[in-house]
Amino acid sequence: MIKWIKIALRNILKNKRRSFVTLIAIAIGFAAVSLFQGYIHNTYEGLRKSAVRGEGLGHLTIYKQGWLEKGKIDPDKYMFSQEELKRISDLVGEDEDVILATPQINISGLVSNGRTSTIFLANGVIPRDDKTIKGAWAAFRRPVKGEGLSDKKPYGVEMGEDLASHLDLKPGGYGVIMATTLDGQMNALDIEVAGTYDTGSSATNDKYMRVPFGFAQSLYDTEKADRVVVLLNDWNKTEATRERLEDTLSGAGIACKIKTWNELSLFYLKVRGMFDMIFMFIFFIVFIIVIMSVVNTMGMAVLERTREIGTLRALGLKRRGVSLLFAVEGAMLGFLGTVFGIVLNVIVWAVIRAVGPTYIPPGYSSPVPLIVNLVPQSMFFLMLFLILLSLMAAILPARRAARQNVVDALGHV
Repeated sequence: MIKWIKIALRNILKNKRRSFVTLIAIAIGFAAVSLFQGYIHNTYEGLRKSAVRGEGLGHLTIYKQGWLEKGKIDPDKYMFSQEELKRISDLVGEDEDVILATPQINISGLVSNGRTSTIFLANGVIPRDDKTIKGAWAAFRRPVKGEGLSDKKPYGVEMGEDLASHLDLKPGGYGVIMATTLDGQMNALDIEVAGTYDTGSSATNDKYMRVPFGFAQSLYDTEKADRVVVLLNDWNKTEATRERLEDTLSGAGIACKIKTWNELSLFYLKVRGMFDMIFMFIFFIVFIIVIMSVVNTMGMAVLERTREIGTLRALGLKRRGVSLLFAVEGAMLGFLGTVFGIVLNVIVWAVIRAVGPTYIPPGYSSPVPLIVNLVPQSMFFLMLFLILLSLMAAILPARRAARQNVVDALGHV
């Protein structure tokens, strides 16, 4: 096999200019796909952290059976009672992969500064558990201006920056929120703005709030919760843990539905679907470029080396040997092109990392860094694919070369 590779390399170097153009086409195609794959890999990683940490979804969310379908119609019927919450927390907490299981409740209503009122959506959380879920992510990506939620201040709330600006409220300011209880009665409670934060999306920054769990229960006049959020020690264990918890809870007679973070984060699903489609489009373009480049190079090589092919056939080389020779040349073009592509990929990655550019994605209210990850495993599989693709693209001209009549090939001018 080494002999065939040496011969293939010599033949590639016979026409340096054409081979160089082909290698550059493959290299640029490889780098383009690999860089974009590194970009979306980082994007998916950021979206996952944003969903799990930023949105406070955790890795798993446990709902009472029927809540997702009928919870808005009759919320009190499909919420967990205090007894059910305790049983779920105890059972879930026994799992070795679970870090935290905490109850939460969503509320909505009107918030006012005494002069102006507007609607709000809020998540009622236990402050210490919320800090555990957000971890270092909140301080790095979504820092809170002010003290933030605290177990020591049951009426302190965190407010989206645009919402606070609309109401002319700052950390330390006071307001009133109003909502309808689960029984249909109007209720109002005083609040203190313990902090403001950027939700990261212009669509939610003017209406989102976070309030203490007990405060949300008091506003709705209930002791129940609509879900239990579960945080794991490794996101890769999400599906396996869900299956275990479903078996555990159903075995204990608790009818529930468990959703994963990626099922609940609509933004993640939509963005991932968009990037997957863009990636396939780019990959298809590279696919066509590589095939056309290799076919063109090998086709010209067949024409130029017709007498050489006739000589080899006259010396006893079989058709299969001629086909193998050109197939190896195609594979070598693919291999060398991807090696150059890896070098180009690393250079561009290093430049992006050194410059540190930022941009504002659609729907975001603040700039985010442009980061491209190096994904060796994906690069390796892409390299194998392009080598195989180059080999297959060389088959057609290789078969044409092998079928040439020996006498006609020797007399070719």
